[in-house]
Amino acid sequence: MIVLLTNDDGIHAEGLAALRREFEAAGADTYVIAPDQERSACGHAITTLQPLSVQPMTFPNGSGGETAAGSGLSGGPAVRYWACSGTPADCTKIGIRVLVPSRPDIVVSGINRGPNLGTDVLYSGTVSAAAEAVILGVPGLAISLAAFENLDYSYAAKVAVQVATEIVERPLPENTLLNVNVPAINPRDIAGLTVTKLGIRKWEDIFDKRVDPRGKEYYWLGGGPLEEDHEEPDTDVAALKQNLISVTPVHLDLTNHHILADVRSRGLVPPTLD
Repeated sequence: MIVLLTNDDGIHAEGLAALRREFEAAGADTYVIAPDQERSACGHAITTLQPLSVQPMTFPNGSGGETAAGSGLSGGPAVRYWACSGTPADCTKIGIRVLVPSRPDIVVSGINRGPNLGTDVLYSGTVSAAAEAVILGVPGLAISLAAFENLDYSYAAKVAVQVATEIVERPLPENTLLNVNVPAINPRDIAGLTVTKLGIRKWEDIFDKRVDPRGKEYYWLGGGPLEEDHEEPDTDVAALKQNLISVTPVHLDLTNHHILADVRSRGLVPPTLD
């Protein structure tokens, strides 16, 4: 299995390292292309107005030594790990199109620090990297650990290998990726795995107004998720509350097919020009 790994937390993120170690231990032909710095919540942005740079990286191997990354993009030992100046979607795109010598069997994005639930998928660089793979005709998997501190990514990495293997052996329908969220609890306390739909995930937007040293005002966006009064039982949000691993199939077609007839019935026509 040829695997391309990426994320939105950056090339040095612990979640990505855990993912790499687990796939390499499983014998996968593993490549890593990730942003050179954190790019969380960048959505599906791609870089078009400036060039992309990629830097070969070196990571420790399982025996305690170093895995050679090579000295450049051509010649010498094969390069397997890169830091990219662009977004997660850039990493997937340049990885599939240019850097990985053979077409990957799957792109796995993560392990994200914090969950990606409900409408988070519209903002998430993690999910967008997997979506870009699907756009390019390669299966995509996004995986997140549902906490922000005291994190142990080892079990979530095992989940990623298991789900990725299943996707490669039994491909998903066209234009579909899987978005996986793993509870950040003792693996022995996980109640199981369930297939879900996207829930409702709203955030409290708090703009902290500040002043820089030159006296110019600026704003820093903060806030946290808002609790919903009612959550449908078959959603990803509800699954995590029940200590279940959530696996959500996400389709790239955002069309609301249920209301096409309603919109057609409104008789919309182009404006009349004088």
